[in-house]
Amino acid sequence: MKHRIVVLGAGYAGAYVAGNLARRLSPRDTVITVVNAVPDFVQRMRLHQLAAGRDIEAPPLADVFAGTGIRLRLARVTAVDPERQVVTVSGGDELGHDTLGHDTLGYDTLVYALGSRGADHLVPGAAEHAFDVSARPSALRLRERLDGLGQGARVLVVGDGLTGIEAATEIAESRPGLSVALIARGELGARLAAGARGHLRRACDRLGITVLEHTSVDAVEATRVLCADGTALASDATVWTAGFAVGPIAAAGGLEVTENGQIIVDRTMRSVSHPNVYAVGDSAHAMGDNGRPLPMSCASAGYTGRQAIEAIVGRLTGRTVATTKLVYAYNHISLGRRDAILQLVDDEGRAKPTYLGGRQPARIKAGILGMALWATSHPTYGMPKRKHRLAPTPDTTAERMIA
Repeated sequence: MKHRIVVLGAGYAGAYVAGNLARRLSPRDTVITVVNAVPDFVQRMRLHQLAAGRDIEAPPLADVFAGTGIRLRLARVTAVDPERQVVTVSGGDELGHDTLGHDTLGYDTLVYALGSRGADHLVPGAAEHAFDVSARPSALRLRERLDGLGQGARVLVVGDGLTGIEAATEIAESRPGLSVALIARGELGARLAAGARGHLRRACDRLGITVLEHTSVDAVEATRVLCADGTALASDATVWTAGFAVGPIAAAGGLEVTENGQIIVDRTMRSVSHPNVYAVGDSAHAMGDNGRPLPMSCASAGYTGRQAIEAIVGRLTGRTVATTKLVYAYNHISLGRRDAILQLVDDEGRAKPTYLGGRQPARIKAGILGMALWATSHPTYGMPKRKHRLAPTPDTTAERMIA
């Protein structure tokens, strides 16, 4: 029997882990199955650009995993049972030669990489009337809405985190005929250094973005937003970027999770409650080398994914588990196509006084996005001729002696 590795989710973290496991583990001992709800790789870091009107590449996962030996199952994960080591899926289609069944997938090692989605924080009307850029379908719905707006139409972006800032500046630059406002719960760019905050304000002024600071939203309606101070702000399109949340599947399955549903993992990304389950990316509550939880970000997806790969390969092959870095060193914020802010942070997650702003960090950000896409769409680049075999277990050793 081959060791069954099932990877849930083919975003940045899931695709990266699956491809590298296929590169390093022998197919004579392992079978790797990736479960994903959609057939294409989604560049989540660029969905605000997609919504604003740019054409963003979405490579088919069948092409991404072609020639790797990875089995792709197109289906939606509905449940995880870590006691029985079974994943339940629904809908979709199959590619490859998956013989594990149409409704359930058994596993020996599970990599949980289902990521996160936009969080509406139970604000009335947010789910019904607001748009978000946390998934490709919702970004395309926003794009369609913006396409239908006339000159001077009002766009409200709720939330001044990295996603909100990038969405507001991209929309304002790409669609100068629209009136864009950014609603900030506190001071705009409060987590940035003073110089970076000034750069951000100048960018908003240059793009004609109205900034509403110290404003909380109590409700979203079809044509307006209701604020906590009683103000009603007219809106032809409300973009909700007030944070992210993980789904309930891990918690419902009995895995030990945090209050927000992230799987609690040890230093090697292994679930503290179920050692044959690994969590990576936004799904994982991982402590960084500074003793603080890693934030939900693409950078964290890379670091947690790399550590999970080393842990899985090391344990399955009987080698020492390598310890990789778990750090969060900077915030990188795009301000349209030709401007950006690169803000370094210290071990406490606080902004350092120095920052980069302008075209140079914009080019760096574009390079990072390009490398992330290339690395994901070439998951087994440099595949070695000889791969690691799994270490024999007592059962398999006995079988071989009998044979």
